[in-house]
Amino acid sequence: MSKAKVIVDPHFRTMDEIFSPNDKARLYDLVDVIWGKDEPMPDEAFLKALPSAEVVVSSMWHYGDVLDRADALRTIMTVSGAFPLTLDYEKCYQRYIRVLSAAPAFARQVAEMSLAMALDACREVSASDRAMRRGDELYLKESNLSSFMLFDQPVGFIGYGSIARALQPLLAPFNVTISVYDPWLGDGFLERNGVNPASFEEVMQQSKVIFVLAAPTKDNEAMISRHYLEMLQKNAVLVLMSRAHVVDFDAMTELVLEGRFKVATDVFPTEPLEADHPIRNAENAVLSAHRAGSIKEGLWEIGEMVVDDLEAVLQGLPPQRLQRAEPELSMRYALNTAKKPK
Repeated sequence: MSKAKVIVDPHFRTMDEIFSPNDKARLYDLVDVIWGKDEPMPDEAFLKALPSAEVVVSSMWHYGDVLDRADALRTIMTVSGAFPLTLDYEKCYQRYIRVLSAAPAFARQVAEMSLAMALDACREVSASDRAMRRGDELYLKESNLSSFMLFDQPVGFIGYGSIARALQPLLAPFNVTISVYDPWLGDGFLERNGVNPASFEEVMQQSKVIFVLAAPTKDNEAMISRHYLEMLQKNAVLVLMSRAHVVDFDAMTELVLEGRFKVATDVFPTEPLEADHPIRNAENAVLSAHRAGSIKEGLWEIGEMVVDDLEAVLQGLPPQRLQRAEPELSMRYALNTAKKPK
């Protein structure tokens, strides 16, 4: 019996980056891999292979309006962590072509980093380290005047997707209460998951630590505006982990420099961040160069999920590991990358 033909074109990722040796072996045992190289698949080769391919695994959809040539296509899997913006979703739904994203593979990685950065900001670990290196450190009580414990604090989530759900059990030992603002989810669902539904204003005003975990959409650009940033409690911690798209980054920077609150951020409006960006001078900021989701073991989870779901869809079963594009939401996603500096 011949194997299903699957186009595997992961560039900008590499094969070894997303497939462990075991999962790469599973992949090649399971399907007839077309391309499977680190370099981008040439358009001519893609178009030649497309009519007989049952699945396309790619970083994004950069092949144009070619779905009419995809006679056998059942599933599109993206390994970038976002849904393609250049894909004709209406045509996919009409032809029962599933569109899947590897976003859940990043959940544990980013959740772990979110907790680490929150603790750093609460206890001012990085700021204390910088002071020690400069030689102007303070000791004992004098060094902790603006520090606080995460234990028993009111915590807010902006967004309750896969990252938030992976972070929630990590916070359980700290006995925090979690309030969630997520306009895509019902109150009953949130309550049954052990969190408190709340308005955007309530999360911003009442939380001592706020985790920004919302996916960027066409509706939420700069949603966390100066108006809402000014609602934060004095010395609160804002942990920005999803995308800078959702916050007024200039206003956030100004308020952090004024000492209104603390921030921990793994994402920036331009990446690499400009060398003279003022956020670099904020003593009460914890900065990380978009590295929360690039751990080797975590990236291998992408390949594991891809192969697991390939096993399902090729048997005519629904995928269980990757995230599905839903008709109600797929057209609302926005560009999921930072701008390049000019």
